[in-house]
Amino acid sequence: MKSTLSRRVFLRRSAQCLVLGIGLPQVARNSVLGRGAEASPANRILAGCIGTGPQGQGVMRSFLAQPDVRIVAICDVKDEQQQQARDAVNKRNGDAGCAVCRDFRELLARPDIEVVLVATPDHWHVPIAIAAARAGKDMYLEKPMGLSIAEDQKLRTAIQEHRRVFQFGTQQRSSDQFRLACELVRNGRIGALREINVWCAASQPGGSDRPIPAPPGIDYDLWLGPAPYTPYTEGKCAANNKTWWFNYDYALGFVAGWGVHPLDIALWATDAFRQGTLEVEGRAVIPTQGACNTAVAWEVVFRCANGVKMTYKGNRNGFTESLPMNDLSAWASRYGRIVDHGTAFEGSEGWILVDRSGIRTRPERLIEEKFGSDDVRLARSSNHVRNLLDNVRSRGRTICPVEEAFEADLLCHLSDIATRLERPLKWDPIRESFVDDAEANRRLGLRPMRPPWQV
Repeated sequence: MKSTLSRRVFLRRSAQCLVLGIGLPQVARNSVLGRGAEASPANRILAGCIGTGPQGQGVMRSFLAQPDVRIVAICDVKDEQQQQARDAVNKRNGDAGCAVCRDFRELLARPDIEVVLVATPDHWHVPIAIAAARAGKDMYLEKPMGLSIAEDQKLRTAIQEHRRVFQFGTQQRSSDQFRLACELVRNGRIGALREINVWCAASQPGGSDRPIPAPPGIDYDLWLGPAPYTPYTEGKCAANNKTWWFNYDYALGFVAGWGVHPLDIALWATDAFRQGTLEVEGRAVIPTQGACNTAVAWEVVFRCANGVKMTYKGNRNGFTESLPMNDLSAWASRYGRIVDHGTAFEGSEGWILVDRSGIRTRPERLIEEKFGSDDVRLARSSNHVRNLLDNVRSRGRTICPVEEAFEADLLCHLSDIATRLERPLKWDPIRESFVDDAEANRRLGLRPMRPPWQV
């Protein structure tokens, strides 16, 4: 895309749009998809991808598989990942037309791009997503959401004010077994819901904290962005076994990065978390040495106003010590299977376990249950990206819109705060604050950001 602005002026003006909240012009929508295997050029949705590491490229491939999408731009601060993604896009498009850049503001300034995939490191999720909303882009945002509840609130507001179509990367909602499990619970097939048990892989410990030069081919200052300046350390931005996943400057760790998936399914199955004051209490093991300093084991207990109890645990993932908070043996005995993640619902007349390997029920006949016209049915999606694109065209709600994404991410933040304070807390879902707890409420606020970055 040609521009009459110099790169320096362009980037300065783009930064002002992000920092000061000045939205870029919204763009007109393409016409509806024509019939046939491939959409005509006039009917294609043009997309851009921001963040093309392994996860980003994985979701990008789902975009490439859609006949009515053309990815036209790739943004990544790492040259190698940028080129890998560009090559995959050009191969699919059959030409060499995919643009590349390091600075996401260049991509967002393109008026032809309608949809963006944001799959950066966690600390960039909300700043880029807000900038995308102000630029008039619909989006697929990788999970988790933000580094604070205040960040999440600001993103929710931006999506609503700019009327953007938003899809959260909790793709389990687009799988049949998860929808079935939640519908069985919602329709009372296990009787009255009493307990929910949730688990996932915890953060890993360790990681070098010895400063070394940043590897070639990465804009490390832009990678850091709003995060505090710290020297590069071995493996911080690696494609695999990266340490930023487990460092509190950039993420909450797997209490959110992994845990948002099974917590989201708990949320999808019941309205209990919305019905009055929510009590939460937790404890965790948080390393004090090495680059990784997020919870490597935890147990968090939620008590809903209607009496439903949820227990959330972090399974061992490189942390070898066996503790009650990471001991899942009782659940494994009850359900007959425990993989590294899952959500189990206990009712007065049975139970349901669901994870990515399938669904188990007691009584077993529940798996064959039929639903009637008066039963509660959840929204149906068989492909998370396709669901987003269909709603981009219809201007409808995705399978995981921003309001529900916020609620799932909230459970992660409440878990993190409870384990760090190690005392009972009460959450008011109407006021979105803790009850009579100034210290806990201070933890809801925005983290300091390096200038010039703000949200």
